[in-house]
Amino acid sequence: MIQNFDSLYDMMEAFPDEQSCIDQLRSIRWKESAYCPHCGSTKVYHFSDNKTHKCGDCRKRFSIKVGTIFEDSKIALRKWFVAIYLITSHKKGIASTQLAKDIKVTQKTAWFMLQRLRHASQTRSFNQPLSGCVEIDETYVGGKESNKHKNKKKKGTQGRSTKTKTAVIGMVERGGKLQTKSVTNVDSSSIIPIITDNVEFGTSIMTDEFRCYRQLSDRYNHRYITHSVGEYVNGDIHTNTIEGAWSLFKRGVVGIHHHISRKHLDKYLGDFTYRYNTRHLGEGERVNDFLSGCGGRLTYRKLVS
Repeated sequence: MIQNFDSLYDMMEAFPDEQSCIDQLRSIRWKESAYCPHCGSTKVYHFSDNKTHKCGDCRKRFSIKVGTIFEDSKIALRKWFVAIYLITSHKKGIASTQLAKDIKVTQKTAWFMLQRLRHASQTRSFNQPLSGCVEIDETYVGGKESNKHKNKKKKGTQGRSTKTKTAVIGMVERGGKLQTKSVTNVDSSSIIPIITDNVEFGTSIMTDEFRCYRQLSDRYNHRYITHSVGEYVNGDIHTNTIEGAWSLFKRGVVGIHHHISRKHLDKYLGDFTYRYNTRHLGEGERVNDFLSGCGGRLTYRKLVS
């Protein structure tokens, strides 16, 4: 039976021990019936310890954690549940230093846990194509030159340059879902394929006047505003929704994480995107939704390679 809760206190009462967490994960992952994570068979035998299972076809033993981000983790599921609650309920995310204090683990362990959780949320953030009225805009992460010594400043980094910054494209339905992805260059050959892969053909799209968006009129109802002349709203044409999303993301970067490497940027984007797309869910509903899609193991070696 799936447990429901509305606060961190309620969650701690609902899951007082490791077995209660195992039962919750099993109820969510095996909602229909138990299956083997190795071969997919539903011929599963359960051992009396209520933790171990065996496949009747491939004969392999496994626990409910096999095939998930919790596989081979020595951290108690109860601590994992708290970490999931914190990373999904805090609008700007949570730093590994803070999580380490909250659940009594080392900062290195907390960082690895958060990267596993971001990996899981990243895979759940880009599922269905966007439709309706979609706003699109790019932003840039990192690469501030203003506080550097004159001898260390790089030239030509202003505007849409990606010499020291990482460009990110964002697409959001008005009142709906968000999708984000980092890009190497801000030209039509990099941006247009991402848009066509993630936005339904014929959708109404709003952008600014950036020239790389001009090709969108071939596939979409493309309208734009001209920021360069001080135009930000023209009737129902604006990009305020996506700009608001970027503002929230950057507050998390500056206030919580301080710095995000290019290598891991997409994980942080997936984390933010998941929170944005589940903003209408209650705290407990969001945790349970996260647990339903926590498949996909991420090893430390793969993470840092």
